[in-house]
Amino acid sequence: MIGKKYAVLASFLLAFLSQSFAQDNTSAESSSSYDIRDSSLIPAKRIPQHNEFLNNAYPFPALPRNQWEIGVNGGLSTISGDVRAVLPTFGWGIHIRKALGYTFSARLEYDNLDAKGLNWEPSYTGYAANPVISKYYDATVHTPVFYNYKTKIQSLSLQGLATLNNIRFHRAKSNIAIYLLGGLGFMTYSTGYNLLDPNGNPYNYSNIITQFGANGFTYANRKAIRSALKAMMDNTYETPAQHDPSQATIFGGTPIRPVLEIGGGVEIKLTDQFNIAIEEKFSIVKSDLLDGQEWQETGSPTVHALTSANDAYNYLSVGLNYNFRKRSVEPLWWINPLDYAYGELNAPKHMKLPKPILDDADGDGVTDQFDHEPNTPAGCPVDTHGVSRDTDGDGVPDCKDKELITPTQCQPVDADGVGKCPDPACCKEINARLDSGGVGGLGGKTRCFIGDLPSIVFKGRAVTLSKDGKALASTIAEKMRNNPGCKVAVIGYGESSKTAQQLSWDRVNEVIKYLVEKEGINSDRFIFRYGQTGGDENTIDVKDGTGEEGPNTVPAPHPNLRKR
Repeated sequence: MIGKKYAVLASFLLAFLSQSFAQDNTSAESSSSYDIRDSSLIPAKRIPQHNEFLNNAYPFPALPRNQWEIGVNGGLSTISGDVRAVLPTFGWGIHIRKALGYTFSARLEYDNLDAKGLNWEPSYTGYAANPVISKYYDATVHTPVFYNYKTKIQSLSLQGLATLNNIRFHRAKSNIAIYLLGGLGFMTYSTGYNLLDPNGNPYNYSNIITQFGANGFTYANRKAIRSALKAMMDNTYETPAQHDPSQATIFGGTPIRPVLEIGGGVEIKLTDQFNIAIEEKFSIVKSDLLDGQEWQETGSPTVHALTSANDAYNYLSVGLNYNFRKRSVEPLWWINPLDYAYGELNAPKHMKLPKPILDDADGDGVTDQFDHEPNTPAGCPVDTHGVSRDTDGDGVPDCKDKELITPTQCQPVDADGVGKCPDPACCKEINARLDSGGVGGLGGKTRCFIGDLPSIVFKGRAVTLSKDGKALASTIAEKMRNNPGCKVAVIGYGESSKTAQQLSWDRVNEVIKYLVEKEGINSDRFIFRYGQTGGDENTIDVKDGTGEEGPNTVPAPHPNLRKR
């Protein structure tokens, strides 16, 4: 009989588990269950701890306010006693539950259950010890009796529940919560016998004895025997069963007994507020009269041995639960307490990280792994690669150079970075010869001593000069004004595509245009070169072009591609 009970609910279990496992495998894994820094989720008494945590003065976050659970359930119940149970009967229950931590919770539950029993083996003498049945049947002549009962059970208990699977090391959370339970409470029961027919006479089981007596009352015939008994009996259970006068009673004589409850179950989350629970609960009672029989009969039909043991009952149920409470996180048994810790390790939001310390052996401000000059002298300014600056490129670092900007024509320099320029009178004589095409001259071509000129860098795909670019252009213009006999070549790079060529042209044109219109340099002093190879496409180089040939303006190669 009890096997049918499990078969009925097994289909529910399999259906919900299959759906929930599918949800569990696709649940979000990346985010925390709640914002650990949200002060609105923290009760007032834990705000001091929360503030210390936020200020990194205490390592543990405060426990958040979490929701309560209320639930209703319905299921099947049976009694394990001296009379064999028939098909499990229906019961229902309600409860309220609150988490005490991430693993433990407390639940107050009320159950209202029915249970029935009907023996398929007759008793001939054992009922003599039953003061109720012995009034209607004579054990001295071995009158057969088939024990039966119907019991109404009501219980109120406080239970502790331990969740087994919310602490997870490899997933953020689960949509299934498995738990064990244990609790104490009180129960009342009211049991009745179905002893009398509609006319008020005790049932006469002689026909049942005649029908099945030849083959014996065997386990194989139990269904047929019970069917025959049900066919002849009504369903009144009109006779109050035997009770123990030593037991405390309430409500006009209903026995009340302490009860110990143990069991387990599984909750399956449907939404953040609703879940379904499937639970099996066993209740042990200090009473042997839940089924109305105090003595268990063993032996032959006419010679019986009587034994006594306390009864128990079980309840297999399916319930619907709802979580409620404003400004709270979900019940803690659904939250993985490792979720916050793993989230901080993966993507720190609150963790106070130490400032990294990187080695810098020469103390120049560039860490060793990026330093191209690991032994820079102390106090020497360096570039981004840790190499001593040499502004004039004379080979002597600025920190040792006594002539910080030595013109190119005055190099090479001595150990102090000081160059030896030609005598001024000598220079004038040489320049005069060069200009006249005389001995040692260049055929009338002017010689230029303008030196190195800075390059101008554009960012992204920009074609207008930045603030820094304009400052460098002003430096170029100043040198050109101080060297009126010099021409300069403005060189842009990029020949890989039409777009690169046009971008190179636009940038060269922008530099020349700025020097002519804003700085007043004669346009004839420029050589226009774009789309060259061997350089950075974002850099415009400006070099001495004296003695070179080239146009000072050229048409745009691909004007339709010009960036607006």
